[in-house]
Amino acid sequence: MGYSFLRSLLNQSFRIPEPSLTERNLDDQKGRVFLITGYVGCGFELAKILYQHNGTIYLAGRSEEKGLKSVETIKKLFPNAQGHIEFLKVDLADLSTIKPAVDTFLSKSDTLHCLINNAGVMFSPLGSKSAQGYELQMGTNCLGPFLFTKLLLPVVRRTAASSPPGSVRVTWAASVATEVYAPKDGILYDAQGAPQVLGKPKDYGQSKVGNVFLAHELAKKVDKDGIISVAWNPGNLNTELTRHHGVLEKFMLETVFLHPAKYGAYTELFAGWSPEVTPEKNGSYIIPWGRFGTLRPVLQASLEDGRSAKFWEWCEKETNKWA
Repeated sequence: MGYSFLRSLLNQSFRIPEPSLTERNLDDQKGRVFLITGYVGCGFELAKILYQHNGTIYLAGRSEEKGLKSVETIKKLFPNAQGHIEFLKVDLADLSTIKPAVDTFLSKSDTLHCLINNAGVMFSPLGSKSAQGYELQMGTNCLGPFLFTKLLLPVVRRTAASSPPGSVRVTWAASVATEVYAPKDGILYDAQGAPQVLGKPKDYGQSKVGNVFLAHELAKKVDKDGIISVAWNPGNLNTELTRHHGVLEKFMLETVFLHPAKYGAYTELFAGWSPEVTPEKNGSYIIPWGRFGTLRPVLQASLEDGRSAKFWEWCEKETNKWA
């Protein structure tokens, strides 16, 4: 693991080529509908790009106050844009809120061209739990987005049926944590078949591996529908995700290691909009600031040996009650 780990980490963190797709060369998005979870950081920056190119954006998250603030800020930044943007309330850490949020979205739109599972939490204090009692990072980063995606799949499929193949997509937030913090085998399970609680930062790493697994499994299920599902490492970014770091650790990261959030949005833009992400690339792993990457060998093998399918099945079982 040593050499491949180091090579992958360096490739995703240093001497990164300039992004190939940005607000400067994105096509007009008029008539297309996007749903982004997370209204700060990368989600906010991606919404800015799409709104100024006349897209229709639903910016989803837990805090109505913060979400509406982001919406109004974006409108003021681009007063001449012909897009539409509004807030959609959902708490990914509470499975009971997800179907109502989907129902609200479906009451307003009968199409969805790209679902960006962007929101998440990182390094939550030890013992933090979701509303249903799951380790908070696994609940917020995996179970919530899984159920959200599952309930939105019918409208995604309908949209794909009348769209060019590969233009309708679902994308998932992974991280370099899959290399740095996750256990060697990606996710470790307890005797009951649930992901073990290992403590931070391993719990965060496991949740990010989970997103890679979910992207891969969804790609297999929707490939015949012309839908693309990919996971992406947005990059090492200065966003609210670092709020649970210590003061000294956060200072060192911001000084040496972190990039502005808009670069993470460029990674997400590539995953969701680049013509380079063709149906033949379905299930790919995207790295900063919009390139095709590779997973470490053990994780790559887990996509084919049943381990990613096992995680999908666990998410399915745990969320069925709320579907």
